[in-house]
Amino acid sequence: MIELKPIQALTLWKEMAVSEVRDDAHDLTLRQLAILLTIYLEPPPHTIRGLAAKLSVTKPVITRALDTMGGYGLVDRHRDDKDRRNVLVRRTVKGALYVERLGDLIIAKARELPL
Repeated sequence: MIELKPIQALTLWKEMAVSEVRDDAHDLTLRQLAILLTIYLEPPPHTIRGLAAKLSVTKPVITRALDTMGGYGLVDRHRDDKDRRNVLVRRTVKGALYVERLGDLIIAKARELPL
């Protein structure tokens, strides 16, 4: 287990944010990032209703975030064939590569932290 002091944790978060701003990657909000990481780090299926409940936000909040992330190709949505009322949120290759790159960046920035 890695133990960070609060200043180290905040420095890591800042370095991540600065790196993302400098990069030509998609500029996701913290809410969008939380939704994206939930989709990629927790087992499917994911629905708009389920994501809204998990993150304690409304369904329109999830829908707006998914609209943006879908436009970037990070997620995809389809109607559930078993229950047409549900919209399933699916991972994409582009989204998986984005999340993997983000994980690699966190590791690299953490290694740069002063002890």
